[in-house]
Amino acid sequence: MPDVGSLPLFYQIAALLVLAATVGLVGVALRQPLIVAYIVVGLIAGPSALGIAEANEYIELLAELGVAVLLFLVGLKLDIGLIRSVGLVAAATGIGQVLFTALLGFVICLALGLDWLTSFYISIALTFSSTIIIIKLLSDKGEIGSLHGRIALGFLIVQDIVVVLAMVVLSTLGIGTEAQASALSLLAMAVSAVSVLVGVALFIRYVANPLVERLARSPELLVSFAIGWAAFLAALGDYLGFGKELGGLLAGVSLASTPFREAMSTRLTSLRDFLLLFFFIALGAQLDLNLLSADVMPALLLSLFVLVGNPLIVLAIMGALGYRKRTGFLAGLTVAQISEFSLIFMAMGLSLGHVGEQAVGLVTLVGLITIAASVYMILYSHQLYRVLGPLLGVFERGNPARELGDEVGSPRSEVDVIVFGLGRYGGAILQMLRDQGLRVLGIDFSPSAVRRWRLEGVDTLYGDITDPEFVASLPTQGVGWVFCAIPEHDLGLAQTDPRMGLIKTLRAGGYRGRVAVAASRESSVAKLQEAGADLVTMPFRDAAEQAVDLLMGEHRKTEIQIIEPEEQKELTQ
Repeated sequence: MPDVGSLPLFYQIAALLVLAATVGLVGVALRQPLIVAYIVVGLIAGPSALGIAEANEYIELLAELGVAVLLFLVGLKLDIGLIRSVGLVAAATGIGQVLFTALLGFVICLALGLDWLTSFYISIALTFSSTIIIIKLLSDKGEIGSLHGRIALGFLIVQDIVVVLAMVVLSTLGIGTEAQASALSLLAMAVSAVSVLVGVALFIRYVANPLVERLARSPELLVSFAIGWAAFLAALGDYLGFGKELGGLLAGVSLASTPFREAMSTRLTSLRDFLLLFFFIALGAQLDLNLLSADVMPALLLSLFVLVGNPLIVLAIMGALGYRKRTGFLAGLTVAQISEFSLIFMAMGLSLGHVGEQAVGLVTLVGLITIAASVYMILYSHQLYRVLGPLLGVFERGNPARELGDEVGSPRSEVDVIVFGLGRYGGAILQMLRDQGLRVLGIDFSPSAVRRWRLEGVDTLYGDITDPEFVASLPTQGVGWVFCAIPEHDLGLAQTDPRMGLIKTLRAGGYRGRVAVAASRESSVAKLQEAGADLVTMPFRDAAEQAVDLLMGEHRKTEIQIIEPEEQKELTQ
């Protein structure tokens, strides 16, 4: 039997795709996240087993392109106002988490008997979280636009900046050239980053809209441009030293103000998912099982520190800044793993002679444990909070002023109807109810949506439908209807139907009014009615019925106009 790794490239890619589909199918049957299944594919295809993905530059190329497209799509959803609103907490949380994790991790490593330089490297490696995995999970859960999702994205970007700085400093010091090399490298990178930011700002101001409008005449050309633009800025960021990830993100931000961003996002989603398959395979292939067996106990201790300590550090910092414990908890779970950058960072230390292979193996095992465990923690974040929430009161101020003042607010008057979800459908419902003279309270978990409707003079609250405490605190006395217009989507492995939870929480809190829920599947109607929904609307079906009524009305008018002259002729005769 020939060596699999020596087969032609096309055969190797085909084998990887078949293996990914097979392991993914088993993972779905066992109700496991696909991310974990794909990392397992990387382990099987890596140097410890088949050797297909070992040092395969083509797989790494597809993985890097997937990262660029993913962060481009995230950037498309960002706006400057929102970045300003979470900038302070993102910087404070990101820097604070890095400092506290590095300090405590250094002490733990020294207690394990490691020398100070190895302890320093490992403690730095423990501070980095996987931006790619977290963004993918939050996107799948529909939480990338939530307050905790935006804050998490912000401090993950801060982490990425820190890792770039750390690698530049250590690599220049390790080479042993001039004493000024580190400072000059950092200065050069800072100047390059500022230049790119200025260039992107000018592009947004003068070029983005007219260029995209011209490209949009051909949808295929628009998609090609979007991929090329993402890859170009990612490559530029990598060349200038501040990373492909930040470059891809900037590419998305530069087009976020254009009217065609949703079209680009929709068309690139499937491509993103396909390319990220190779990212997770490449990540799994880097985990060499031959280096892991001797470090099980130290790895378990450090993994426990990352899984528990990192979220608690973020929770404490955000609580001190005035955020609710729930927001801090959900954001904190996103740092409960180490990153692929941690492995790259340790590999750099090995090449410089600062650490040995055993230290690389130790961090590799910590990465494998924390990535697998944190995927489940993030997927089941709301269930975890329901269990642990009562124990987290120490991390919340008596008056969480930052969140209450900036995002939550309070209705200015009594309301007749509460509408959850202020997207296209929910926003249209809210506006029509207001046109009928009803007092409406709108609720959404996107700060930008809340802010936009407030500017229109609408009473709005920032809130998450899956938060029982928030739902229970709503002013439901005298409210006739609660309408849930949150779009129905694949609820995945972890989440129960949030609409069911809303109905249950409202009834448990003593709400005696009526509840309406939007659904897009016929199979959901009976379940929602059994759960207590008084009315289930189906936007597409309802719109179709109304359109048919309008068409039939116009059709009848046309028939009358055709028949009337004949009738008049007969009457004349």
